[in-house]
Amino acid sequence: QVQLVESGGGLVQAGGSLKLACAASGRTFSNNALGWFRQAPGKEREFVAGISWNGDIPLYANSAKGRFTISRDRAGNTMYLQMNSLKPEDTALYYCAANRIRIASSDSGGYFSWGQGTQVTVSS
Repeated sequence: QVQLVESGGGLVQAGGSLKLACAASGRTFSNNALGWFRQAPGKEREFVAGISWNGDIPLYANSAKGRFTISRDRAGNTMYLQMNSLKPEDTALYYCAANRIRIASSDSGGYFSWGQGTQVTVSS
């Protein structure tokens, strides 16, 4: 069974940091771009960051630029999201997903495999 499993979420004060991880099992995603999305209560799911199959090309939402850093290991089966300078508006359920192609996009329609999410809560 193919799975993406997120971890690393938690409760942090504004200005703090968290590092999320996304681990794949059941198959390798070394030829797929990977991405992070988030969904806050009452809001649409939104793109946060994505990374190409080889880790060379990141893509960030404007809200993440300068604060978040996406990376992936060489085997391609684990992806990370380092989140710094967190704000209360970053509070959401964070999902990782695998894209059908090698280059990340912000369009959720291009992603075919999704994790269950990890909760990030930022207190003011």
